[in-house]
Amino acid sequence: MAARRGEVVTLQLGHYANCVGAHWWSLQEAELSQEPELCSDVLFRRGAETYTPRLISLDLKGSIRSLREEGCSDDNSSTRHCVPAWSGNVSVHREDPDHLQGEDRIPRDGHKGQCQALPSGGITEKSSTAPISSWVWSDILQTRLHPKSLCIVNSHSHEGGMDGLESFSQGEAMFKTQLEEVEDRLHFFTEECDYLQGFQLLCDIQGGFSAVGVRMAELLHDEYPGRGILSFGTCPAPPEEMDPCKAVYQLLNCILALGPLSSYSSLFCPLSVMSSLGRRSGSLTAFPHLLYNASLHYHSSAVLAVALNTLTVPYRMASSDFSMLHFAEMMTFSGRKILSASCSVPFPLRSSMCLPDALLPHLGAAPWCSVSPCTGDAAIFSQSVVFRGIPEPWHTSDLHARTRPPSTLHTCETEADVLQRYLSTLYPYTVNTSHVLGAPCTLGPSFPQFFSSYVTKDGFTTVKPQTEAAVVGQIPVLGALQTSSALHQMLCSLCDEASKMDVRQWLNFSTAAVEQDDFREAVDEVRSLAHHYCTREGNETDDSD
Repeated sequence: MAARRGEVVTLQLGHYANCVGAHWWSLQEAELSQEPELCSDVLFRRGAETYTPRLISLDLKGSIRSLREEGCSDDNSSTRHCVPAWSGNVSVHREDPDHLQGEDRIPRDGHKGQCQALPSGGITEKSSTAPISSWVWSDILQTRLHPKSLCIVNSHSHEGGMDGLESFSQGEAMFKTQLEEVEDRLHFFTEECDYLQGFQLLCDIQGGFSAVGVRMAELLHDEYPGRGILSFGTCPAPPEEMDPCKAVYQLLNCILALGPLSSYSSLFCPLSVMSSLGRRSGSLTAFPHLLYNASLHYHSSAVLAVALNTLTVPYRMASSDFSMLHFAEMMTFSGRKILSASCSVPFPLRSSMCLPDALLPHLGAAPWCSVSPCTGDAAIFSQSVVFRGIPEPWHTSDLHARTRPPSTLHTCETEADVLQRYLSTLYPYTVNTSHVLGAPCTLGPSFPQFFSSYVTKDGFTTVKPQTEAAVVGQIPVLGALQTSSALHQMLCSLCDEASKMDVRQWLNFSTAAVEQDDFREAVDEVRSLAHHYCTREGNETDDSD
């Protein structure tokens, strides 16, 4: 059966992009039978006996342990897509994931536990050979992949060193060698679509995959005109001791990628728990009810996956009138094609609380936290907001007759009106669109249990901490995709820092066809993009360098 809203092809380029993708597909898998409001056929394809993501995943040698590159076959539905993630003894325990206890999951403190995730979502304890800090994304992937999905580049190594993929130019050269294979896989997935909405592109923008993302977006833009291309630049938080040379490379790669990615894409949104894309990562996003370790890819990519799962709802809803291209055009007027994302993970919601009561404490400021590398109070030009996790009986307030409503939110007749009224009150000069889903975000067995003791197993928050740790199976989420003036400061700060750099001092750039003049043009292009987010004349940053 064709997707009612049209099909979408997803591309994941780079290791951290695949970390986010692995969590995201596991969330999709957990929701398949529990989320009637979303059309899963938008992202999944139906084979003869399989149901697999319409996905192309590109990564380097050594980036996977437990995944077969050939995926699973339509003519053998019993073939598993995984093999054990380590070579030691394995003890198998089968149990309904909904009834797993806390000790059967990846530990709450994550960075201290010495456990290794198995493909089935179970844990083999006391494994000293593979602590959780060394996991790779294939260890937690719960979804079968099609044989055309996984593409491993053996000419470069995930471990870095001489075979690493550090610079933009190295990424361009690598993509040329993979172009024929990528095009073959791309044509396979697109040609079987009845109506192709467009593409979701997740790309690491701080390494050599930044160039792969640019060339991929250019290829999609040229070969599939009139289709939506929604690009998300993934950036992990750095380790505590960051190599200064690597930090410089990351800055240069970002500058070279931002302009072309925003140009070829319908919209581009950087995703990160960092507050800056410069050589210093700035502060890390703190969520009130998460005890996560931002430096662990396993943790931070899970947060970004929840955000992505929420932000992409508008063009995946079975009843929505939004196509991917319509959604992008609505968000990116006046040349503002770079967006930021924010999310409340989980949204603070008490059991049996109606939507107006849930939003009432946040009329002064929205409860979400940034999952894009920009900070500070900002003017919002346009935004798409999604709230999920309010069951239908609690969508509106049930006031008794002649009872004075606590707020105008309590007078609304539908859940859509409640959220729209809330947004227009908080952002009266913003173009607001909103969607409300009754079902919460369902978490699979491989999702980290990094929630505070104030979160129940159903994702609700309590006034007092619970005495026993709960295994949280679902959470309410409030997410927003925005064009805001905060992007002006983010882009200008990058340009100010990059304009002082000389690429001739950095071997991989100066010897790989990146000239200083080309780099300065890239800086100027990013600075011109920043001007679209300026709110007043005096807010411009002087480019004296």
